[in-house]
Amino acid sequence: MYKRIRDLMDKHDMNQTQVAKFLGMSQTGYSKYETGENDLPTAVLIKLVRLYNTSIDYLLGETDEIKRYP
Repeated sequence: MYKRIRDLMDKHDMNQTQVAKFLGMSQTGYSKYETGENDLPTAVLIKLVRLYNTSIDYLLGETDEIKRYP
């Protein structure tokens, strides 16, 4: 899951600071999600799905298809 989060950030030409700002948190706090040091809370997972226009299944590794959020 953590690699997918990083890959999506890169694909959308964003950096950790921009994603952290979108999530309303510090860059350091966000980087701990990206490295797997901290687990992603459900609320953050949902915000990332909306930001990247993908599915929770994709972020969690349940599918390789990047589905679009309705």
